[in-house]
Amino acid sequence: MVKIIIVNYNSEKWIDRCLSSIDQAGLIEHTIIIDNASTDSSLLSIEEKFPQADLIKLSSNLGFGQANNVGIKKAYEQDSDYVFLMNQDVYIEHDTIDCLIKIAETNPDFGILSPIHLNGNGSELDFSFSNYIIPGQCKKLYSDAFLQKLAPLYEAPFVNAAAWLLTRKCIEKVGGFSPSFYHYGEDDNYCKRVLFHGLKIGIAPQSIIYHDREHRTENIYFDNTALVHKRKLIKIFSDPFNNQQSVSKVYIICFKMMLKSLITLQLKSLKQHYQTIRIYTSIDWKMISHNKKKSLREGRSFL
Repeated sequence: MVKIIIVNYNSEKWIDRCLSSIDQAGLIEHTIIIDNASTDSSLLSIEEKFPQADLIKLSSNLGFGQANNVGIKKAYEQDSDYVFLMNQDVYIEHDTIDCLIKIAETNPDFGILSPIHLNGNGSELDFSFSNYIIPGQCKKLYSDAFLQKLAPLYEAPFVNAAAWLLTRKCIEKVGGFSPSFYHYGEDDNYCKRVLFHGLKIGIAPQSIIYHDREHRTENIYFDNTALVHKRKLIKIFSDPFNNQQSVSKVYIICFKMMLKSLITLQLKSLKQHYQTIRIYTSIDWKMISHNKKKSLREGRSFL
């Protein structure tokens, strides 16, 4: 059995088409929607047009990862064999998920399977996704596509979480998303944890989704330099393969660089290092360390 999980937040532009594509695939009754305290008309649309879906209304916005964890936990407790995580701005084909499940059944060493991501109208690859399947990241896919001899599955170290099929085995070994991340970065961390726990990540080119995001030009989670820097630091110190860096050492390096800038009167550099230290002090390092240690243990972490 498969459960589709969608985190909804002010999705009135996409949710009708998103859920209609699921309905046309005959899977709307297997869909769990977690609403992150939306304030637009999307909730009303869901309730009126797709009452078969299981709608969970959160009282506050938990962010992408933790809201997904609510759905993953419920799907697991309902004995689902697979969970398909799907963005609110994604549309599927009638056989998108069936194709992934068939491949998962014959490749039990893969914890995450992803379809190919096209843009919203299907005219080309989703641009960000295309960066994840370049030859240096995903061997032979480009070459095989050009030579028209695509294999059923290609291994990759990362693919974004817009459309993931998670196996029950993956959930039991890796768990859910780390609460160290609020929005963005959680999928990168999850992929590293999947690899750390001995599972693989794959892309199935016969399976397709449409990711309707190419016309968006603003994103506060990437436009805000401080947020980007903070997220980068959390990613580094949450990486299960990273045992080299310590928070105290980085603090010392930053203070030394700031002192050097002060002595040499490099005011621009001084300001940059000061801002970096402010970002460091804003992070709950105790919580980050706790979550990393938890993620290293095999089991249903964070669920």
